[in-house]
Amino acid sequence: QVQLVESGGGLVQPGGSLRLSCAASGSIFSINVMGWYRQAPGKQRELVGTITSAGFTNYADSVKGRFTISRDNAKNTAYLQMNNLRPEDTAVYYCHFQNWGTSIWTYWGQGTQVTVSS
Repeated sequence: QVQLVESGGGLVQPGGSLRLSCAASGSIFSINVMGWYRQAPGKQRELVGTITSAGFTNYADSVKGRFTISRDNAKNTAYLQMNNLRPEDTAVYYCHFQNWGTSIWTYWGQGTQVTVSS
């Protein structure tokens, strides 16, 4: 089992910045992927971006150039730096973790609200 604790959400004005953190604990494999998905009211959950344990990143087109994912493997923590935020970025952001072994095990954080509004 892997436990995920998210922090850093809140209210920000358009053009502002926020940083989310996701700390993982428990049974963590050496090969894993961390990242974020988000879900706005009335919409399906969508990928924001991911980062592998080797540091490879992948982003949704809608956030490329504005959001950056990084990680500290020693702390099993991933970070989502969100810059130039837009009202359409308003959503609940969920930390996502996958252990890659003989199978893939997926875990989700509890979600943190990000609201972009003036």
